[in-house]
Amino acid sequence: MNGIPTLETRRLILRAHRLEDFDAYAEFWAMPEVVRFISGVPMTREGAWGRMLRVNGMWHLMGFGFLAIEEKETGRLLGEAGFQDMRRGFEPSIEGTLETGWALIPSAHGKGYATEAMGALIAWAETHFPDRRMTCIISPENEASLRVASKFGFREFARSDYHGPIVVLSRENAGSQAA
Repeated sequence: MNGIPTLETRRLILRAHRLEDFDAYAEFWAMPEVVRFISGVPMTREGAWGRMLRVNGMWHLMGFGFLAIEEKETGRLLGEAGFQDMRRGFEPSIEGTLETGWALIPSAHGKGYATEAMGALIAWAETHFPDRRMTCIISPENEASLRVASKFGFREFARSDYHGPIVVLSRENAGSQAA
């Protein structure tokens, strides 16, 4: 998997998804607690396979994507985080931005893993895509993710609807221009 970085933090390894991750990955995306604020519908095994292929393929086409979040101490898959450009059909458009996202298994919630992973990923993106604006979409009910986004300077600039109400947030890198 040429070009896909491996990033390390104090407790985490952020790395390319591997084929041997799939069973844990499918189990992760089938958890109602994981998808509660994302789609509300647990993914089928087939849906998880398609997502895993998509997040890996994004790296090859766009130069960015999502990374698996592995706990250093145990080697356990905790979730994934990264960037995507999904060409989503809502207004205002965030197409062409680094749409930032993260999801963790329920037992990893509230332990600072999302903040730790996103800190490493945002630092990586600021080096590799300094002129690209970062965005994220979060359910207005997902207070924990809204707090994580706020820690990194994401600010609400719109409300929209994408399979339910969403808050659209943006942060500027040093080299990017406001939308």
